Amino acid sequence: MLEGFRAYLAVEKGLSRNTVESYSMDLSKFHDFLLSKKKKLTSFKKQDIVDFLDALRSEGISASSICRVLSSIRGLCRYFLLNGVMNEDPCENFPSPKKWDTLPKALSREEVSKLLKEDGRGSLALRDFAMLELLYSSGLRVSELLSLRISDVNFEAGFLRVMGKGSKERVVPTNPRALGKVKKYITELRPKLLKGRHSEYLFVTSRGRPMTRQRFWQALKLYGRLAGIKLTPHTLRHSFATHMLEGGADLRSLQKMLGHSDISTTQVYTKVSMDRAKRIYSQHHPRA
Repeated sequence: MLEGFRAYLAVEKGLSRNTVESYSMDLSKFHDFLLSKKKKLTSFKKQDIVDFLDALRSEGISASSICRVLSSIRGLCRYFLLNGVMNEDPCENFPSPKKWDTLPKALSREEVSKLLKEDGRGSLALRDFAMLELLYSSGLRVSELLSLRISDVNFEAGFLRVMGKGSKERVVPTNPRALGKVKKYITELRPKLLKGRHSEYLFVTSRGRPMTRQRFWQALKLYGRLAGIKLTPHTLRHSFATHMLEGGADLRSLQKMLGHSDISTTQVYTKVSMDRAKRIYSQHHPRA
């Protein structure tokens, strides 16, 4: 049943490989949980979902991750209903856990400057800092960054063509500094990495293959450690969104740039900006 659901997500729903893998991992854990209760995947009830989510909470799993798990289970229920496996939806009227118990962490402008200061950090620095600059300049997801092709970069007009979640394409502006880094990488380093081979992907490994999430994450941790900054793959995306709002960008424009289907996802950054404003006020106002 899970293999059939994977095929349904990939073929009929058109979800990305990363999303399908995430759903599969979530549902494998749910399946194991049901087996521990001696229940079948095709006959679980609402209370089983409640018990599973409570178990995840007790393990310290974040609210946003639990939301994704619930989304996976909801998708499975819809699939079962479509195929006559279930007659009732155990997820019907199921309340969603609050998605943002904790706010996304954004770097200060000073931390971004410190992180993006190259200082000749190794033979692959041209590639790595071109990637970091694009993440911060355009607010890309890591998966979107790594799937960029050479043809997706318009140097003259100053924008990227990005394939986002659910295979939704959007156009994202970027800045001359980031494009300059990319152009220098393409001219000076990329041919050396490819060694005469051809690749349509913009960023490649030292073996000439498309850049992987694992390799990028290793580089990100290294540069974060060198700068004394704790980073996650989404930190620069969060920083982009927060700094755009602080600079006066409107929510609708930011929503389009980030590729959010629902503006409520974008609105969380208004609270991030307000919290930062409150901290600055408390620190600097003489009577605060």
